Amino acid sequence: MNQGTEEIFIGRQPILDRDHQLYAYELLFRNGRVNAADVSDNLAASASVISHAFAELGIERALGPYKGFVNCDETLLLSDMLEILPSEKMVLEILETVEPTPQIIERCRDLKARGFTLALDDFVNFEEKWQPLLDLVEVVKVDIMPLDTAALAAVTKALDRWPLKLLAEKVDSREQADLCHKLGYHLFQGYFFAKPAILTGKKLSQSQLALMQLLGLVMEDADTKNLEAIFKREAGLTMNLMRLTNSVATGVATRVTSLRHAITVLGRRQLQRWLQLLLYTNPASGNVASPLLQMAAARGRLMELLANRMYPGKRDFEDRGFMTGIMSLMPTLMGAPMAEILKGVSVASDVQIALESQEGELGIMLQLIEALESGDGAKCHDLSAQLQGLDHAIINTCLAEAMAWASSIGQEKPED
Repeated sequence: MNQGTEEIFIGRQPILDRDHQLYAYELLFRNGRVNAADVSDNLAASASVISHAFAELGIERALGPYKGFVNCDETLLLSDMLEILPSEKMVLEILETVEPTPQIIERCRDLKARGFTLALDDFVNFEEKWQPLLDLVEVVKVDIMPLDTAALAAVTKALDRWPLKLLAEKVDSREQADLCHKLGYHLFQGYFFAKPAILTGKKLSQSQLALMQLLGLVMEDADTKNLEAIFKREAGLTMNLMRLTNSVATGVATRVTSLRHAITVLGRRQLQRWLQLLLYTNPASGNVASPLLQMAAARGRLMELLANRMYPGKRDFEDRGFMTGIMSLMPTLMGAPMAEILKGVSVASDVQIALESQEGELGIMLQLIEALESGDGAKCHDLSAQLQGLDHAIINTCLAEAMAWASSIGQEKPED
């Protein structure tokens, strides 16, 4: 096997709407042997991987109710490979390197007629040559990184002539997000919502404190009545537990109808998992599909699946992997340093080391997940080489399964 072209890692980045809710994922296909930025034909090499991902790994199922954005260079755009993809789920991003020739314009018309959504990627400056494509695409991704406020406003105004959805990409701060929101952008991509925003003096809400108490009790294997007593003081948490327990992600055969029933049917291992997920929900709104929840859930499940591949049968290591992944975004949620958060909940020493310094096996696994999220194929290769029993194919399969699991959270099971 030619590892130089075939070791492709699949990554994904969330795309948010104006209400900061999850709208879609961009799927990334990155060569693991060299930096993606240095590979001119990386997308062409990824065509077979895209096919494999949808045909065998079930990424269509992994996307859940969301669409998947995929980069297309000229080779991939003209390839028959695209036609096996589920058109209703896909947004094809036409890269800025693609020249809008008559052949390309005709191909885009054909793909649009087949039901694909088209997007123009990395847009920074309006030129007349883009007009035929702008007449066809539905989304334009504006790269805000090289643009100052005036230039961004000018580009945005130039695009007003078309009924487009504008997507601001590489949004790395709340200030940038607010500016793009003010300019009328519909979609946002970047890490502004997942970056730790350490706010001095911020206190945990009563619900978060109650969840920390509940996690502690579950880890101590406390009586069900003690757990019920805390839940009953927090009606919002109880409703969210019921919603999560009745989602398709639990795999529970029967519909859970009461708090005691949920605690009994789930069992302590599953209950601990759902309590960890509840930390990312809003008790007041009942929202269980926030971007942060999706991201944390996928991280936890992926850590658990990778742990199983590394040490089959070691459920305790799987549990510690899930704990590491799910808690890795807690500083973002709680606006507090990880060291402070860990004072409120008892975790195993290797979990604490992984969360505080990203060291040890769990720490390397966490680094790997972050590299997948950022699309750094070379780093994925280096990190996976440090973890026994893992390669790009296993990691991609586990990622697809983790995404499917995370996407199904909050989707209610049909009534029996």
